[in-house]
Amino acid sequence: MSHSAATWATEVENLLGADGLYAGPIVDAHHHLWDLSLDRHPWLRGQKRAPLGQSCLPEDYLAAAKGFHLAASIHVEANWDPADPLGEIAWLDTLARPDGIATRYVAFADLASEGAGAILEALAAHERVVGVRDIVSWHPDPARAAVKDRGRMLDPAWQADLARLEPLNLSFDLLMSPWQFDDAVDLFQGFPGIRFVINHCGSPFDRTPEGLAHWAQGLKRLAGAPNVWLKISDLVAYDPNWTEESLSFVSRACLEAFGPERCMLASDHPVVTLSASFRQTYDHFRRVFSGLPERDQYALFAGNAAEFYRVPNFPSGRSDT
Repeated sequence: MSHSAATWATEVENLLGADGLYAGPIVDAHHHLWDLSLDRHPWLRGQKRAPLGQSCLPEDYLAAAKGFHLAASIHVEANWDPADPLGEIAWLDTLARPDGIATRYVAFADLASEGAGAILEALAAHERVVGVRDIVSWHPDPARAAVKDRGRMLDPAWQADLARLEPLNLSFDLLMSPWQFDDAVDLFQGFPGIRFVINHCGSPFDRTPEGLAHWAQGLKRLAGAPNVWLKISDLVAYDPNWTEESLSFVSRACLEAFGPERCMLASDHPVVTLSASFRQTYDHFRRVFSGLPERDQYALFAGNAAEFYRVPNFPSGRSDT
């Protein structure tokens, strides 16, 4: 998609509201839907606390986003039953939803598993599927680790399936921890033709000054790979007792590392509502990035995600794409 500076100005209007804060279109780069009555999400069984103990369907998501110009959204796999790898995509296609909701899908793929190649080909054939995710996040505390193997992303069998993404034109959503940043640097360099996007700010688990400094420096090293983007999303997952100051430190460190050209904003709804609402999330984004040029704000809130995830009929807002 090609947009000159002049056409960008006419395609994207009314970016700022009366309060001077961003009021333009939003492409939520990361959210989830689920229906607990289907019992297809093993990790949600027995959950009592909202939002994990209740369904989140399009109408619930729209209610949470009320008052914002939600132009498009990216549905990211929500740990559907891995024994039914294509079931979540089929279910999403059955949902009645307004235009713009779950515009594109990031599907689950169990890399290094038997039959992964066939699954990836089936996913790539679906017009809404633009990427995959296979969570590799490791933590020294087993209770906080999603995988047992810290070096999973360097496993040759896992990488062999990852290599299939490039010819299929699929991106990869990477959910990892700071303990894995060195491995990620090697991964990005080894697969320069794959577009990666790091989920949830690179998971700043360690909230000590030393831990946050290590995380922030690590982001800058990750940003050295030109094929990598960053989602500024669910900041409260690692900061449940957040303040505006603590959220702003993380948001600004993300922007400093990757710049407005390779960051995208996302809610992680409904998981984020364990500690903050959709409105609190996006109001924070509107405040913390208010000093940027309008063009950069548009890129963060909408244009970058639309371009990365190939959202149709949506101006990127950049003159060089």
